[in-house]
Amino acid sequence: MSASKPLHNQQPFGDFRPDSSVLRPSRAESGAIRQTGAGVPSGAAHHTALTFERIRFGYRERPVVRDVSFTVAAGELVGLLGPNGAGKSTLLKLATGALHPQAGRVTLGGLEVRRLARGEIARRVAVVPQDFSVQFAYTVRQVVEMGRTPHLGAWGVARQRDHDTVDAALDTVDCLEFANRVFNELSGGERQRVIVALALAQEPDVLLLDEPTAHLDIRHQIETLALLRRLNEQRGLTALATLHDLNLAARFFPRLILFDGAIVADGSPASVLESELLSRVYRTPVQVGILRGAEHLSVLPPGYATTGTPPTADTTTAGDIAVHVIAGGGSGEAPMRALAAAGLPF
Repeated sequence: MSASKPLHNQQPFGDFRPDSSVLRPSRAESGAIRQTGAGVPSGAAHHTALTFERIRFGYRERPVVRDVSFTVAAGELVGLLGPNGAGKSTLLKLATGALHPQAGRVTLGGLEVRRLARGEIARRVAVVPQDFSVQFAYTVRQVVEMGRTPHLGAWGVARQRDHDTVDAALDTVDCLEFANRVFNELSGGERQRVIVALALAQEPDVLLLDEPTAHLDIRHQIETLALLRRLNEQRGLTALATLHDLNLAARFFPRLILFDGAIVADGSPASVLESELLSRVYRTPVQVGILRGAEHLSVLPPGYATTGTPPTADTTTAGDIAVHVIAGGGSGEAPMRALAAAGLPF
């Protein structure tokens, strides 16, 4: 699979053949990063939202981030991929100033994060964390109002503009109708939308999301990422999100960065999601292709295509096969996605 091939020309899984492209080494191995520039808006070089410049960071004696440099242009939607412990969440903490690099610098809109006051950083960048909880019976509106804290004056009194901004954020994520419900009584998907609203209420230049689909069932994963893409397309929201689901990453993010302590690949889904590359980084064999009738790349365990052409909506009818899935939204996510992609009713 090559970066020069258009996405729709990738080999379908039904006629899947192993990727024959030459595996290029990571920056950590050769100092070279695979880059295509995919997803970078025109004029990005003149308007950068977030920049990492030769960043190094480690915990005690263990290096976590090794000589990392990349830029997120204003209006970009970027997915940050990599195995557990690769340093993805550490990068986000460096971007917010929660951690300081041991070498190099991080800038927001051209200003070095280390030199910015906490309030100034909070007005420039917002974070949707992996886990968010409140200890009291705060309503949805009260939670979203927390996003206005960096904008309040010395007395901390909300003005009409603050109330209007909160209403707009709630309306954007379709939460206005239950603004007076207790946050802790919401479903997981509803809570995630409220947390996104909280971040939007900050009116940030950059939105950072740390595994925004963690703990969500497949429906709410799709809804969360669809909301993020809509905000990016309609409002030009700049976002950098860490993700573990490679299939969702391929569908919703025009630019992906594969990260394992250093940048391994940076570009379009077609250039980053290569079977040999992913197998090496995740230390397990995978195969990459496009399912028949599908539009996007899919990443599956090995052996999927070894039993022949998978059934599709074109070759299989509901009477040919019956599949019953007994599972929760979490454990059943992978088989349900595979069945849906193959066009099998269940």
